Amino acid sequence: MNNVHKMIGEKMDKTVSVLKEDLLTLRAGRANPNMLNKITVEYYGSPTPLTQLANITVPEPRMLQINPYDATAISDIEKAIMNSDLGMNPSNDGKIIRLSVPMLTEERRKDLVKLVKKTGEGAKVAIRNERREANDKLKKMHKDGDLTDDDLKSAEGDVQKLTDDHIKKIDDLVKSKEAEVLEV
Repeated sequence: MNNVHKMIGEKMDKTVSVLKEDLLTLRAGRANPNMLNKITVEYYGSPTPLTQLANITVPEPRMLQINPYDATAISDIEKAIMNSDLGMNPSNDGKIIRLSVPMLTEERRKDLVKLVKKTGEGAKVAIRNERREANDKLKKMHKDGDLTDDDLKSAEGDVQKLTDDHIKKIDDLVKSKEAEVLEV
């Protein structure tokens, strides 16, 4: 029974951490190096994460500065940024690439809020699926005679409490990201 609780807790924690990472990559009006985490660059024939090819800094609130470790990769990095869904045009001086982060329009903010909610809802569905999986294992243990009726009820209650705690964490993450996106 404790193994089931431990396993389900770890799975739910992982789901919440994946949601955090996904929300970090969403653009929220100001420059954030995490916006570039999902960009891969075709570097010498193999897709390489941008974060492994360059140092990314934020010199100003609305500017990202990309300093490639290999100056020959500048054109490949620019191409990858233009092909991404960021909607930003890079400019370079031969050594450094600068990305100006434009102000978000009201319509774009609303779209981003919808995306944040959708991402949060996906995480909640994953949590509920993990709850169902845990309850199924507990019921199987009960059927096999490893758990009494009282133990089963108690264990299912513990799984529900774990589920509620993780859903609350997801709601808090979504709410804070919404506020960040709507902030002008």
